[in-house]
Amino acid sequence: MGSGICGAALVRAANAMLTALGGDQVTLLLPATATASDAAGQLGLVDPGVQNVIITPVVTQNLPNNSSGPTRRIEFTLPASAIDAQLPGLGMGSAEDLFDASLGMIYDGDLFHVAAVVTESFAGTAYFYVVTAVE
Repeated sequence: MGSGICGAALVRAANAMLTALGGDQVTLLLPATATASDAAGQLGLVDPGVQNVIITPVVTQNLPNNSSGPTRRIEFTLPASAIDAQLPGLGMGSAEDLFDASLGMIYDGDLFHVAAVVTESFAGTAYFYVVTAVE
């Protein structure tokens, strides 16, 4: 059996597991790429805004925090299939590019900063992205 078939089955199983374990959603905030064509836009005086990218299903886990650290830390487990489906429309080549460009994540009405991203993969196929975010 080739790794492509195993990888595809693993991605489907990962999606089913995330849906069964919670099925929350998060919104990735990305900088909008549209700018005004007038002089103010060319000088960067116009705020292009942000683009919201909704990712679902997501499982969240609260992490303990240091007394001197951020007020809230959450670990988000995101399905690789949902991330990969967004990449072509955003003009990005990889999930790493997406997370690097991200301004933050909105979960339950709160804005979080992406602190770390770990890719979980099997046989060369990514099935989860585990994102640690801080408030």
